[in-house]
Amino acid sequence: MGPLDIGRVMAALPHRYPMLLVDRVEELEKDRSIAAIKAVTINEQFFQGHFPGRPIMPGVLIVEALAQAAGILAVESLGLAGSGKLVYFMAIDGAKFRKPVEPGVLLRLEAEFVQKRASVCKFAGRATIDGQLVAEANFTAMIADPPKAA
Repeated sequence: MGPLDIGRVMAALPHRYPMLLVDRVEELEKDRSIAAIKAVTINEQFFQGHFPGRPIMPGVLIVEALAQAAGILAVESLGLAGSGKLVYFMAIDGAKFRKPVEPGVLLRLEAEFVQKRASVCKFAGRATIDGQLVAEANFTAMIADPPKAA
């Protein structure tokens, strides 16, 4: 499957600014893998406090960006686009951060299925900049209905 623009990304994910961390999908092979991009800019809210004078993208947000890319892979692979189903984090394992992510880079988000079932999926994720590994993690997600309104 070819590239997905921001409109298709937003159709697959419920996230919106400032928590939408995927700007486009470059490659998506259903039932297998995804490669997406997050353009990291100085305008990101978290850079105001992390850290003044030395802006670095928080590691948890890098993992969240990987999980969002994996969520798009799951939704597209399982035919859930437009269904209202949500992809929830269940577990993060083996997260490692190799290099700081600073403003002005294109963060490549790669995720692949390790295990795929109808309601629980496991993924391996890698974040790179110019081909250099900056972070990696394995994670598990659950596909479920959104919570009922109170």
